[in-house]
Amino acid sequence: MSDVVDRPAEQRFVVEEDGYVAELVYRVRDGAMVIVHTGVPEELGGRGLGGKLVAAAIDRAVADGLSLRPDCPFARGWLSTHPDVAARVRIDWPPAE
Repeated sequence: MSDVVDRPAEQRFVVEEDGYVAELVYRVRDGAMVIVHTGVPEELGGRGLGGKLVAAAIDRAVADGLSLRPDCPFARGWLSTHPDVAARVRIDWPPAE
């Protein structure tokens, strides 16, 4: 399985596999990493890549002393179902919709 690569200039993490790209788009502002969107092509589905991308965002937030704000529905759901990993970083949960 391919590694997650942070592309800070593009404000996204990517995993390239089998000619497809899965991504997590983020913005860093006011001491927080805001997860805007997580996208995994159908062809890469079921491999846990979305979770790998969110975990990479957590790693970066921890390393940079940032909190995490999951505006992306996938990221919110993943963090909710993986409290052990989510506990590594302060999470600024967005208001309920």
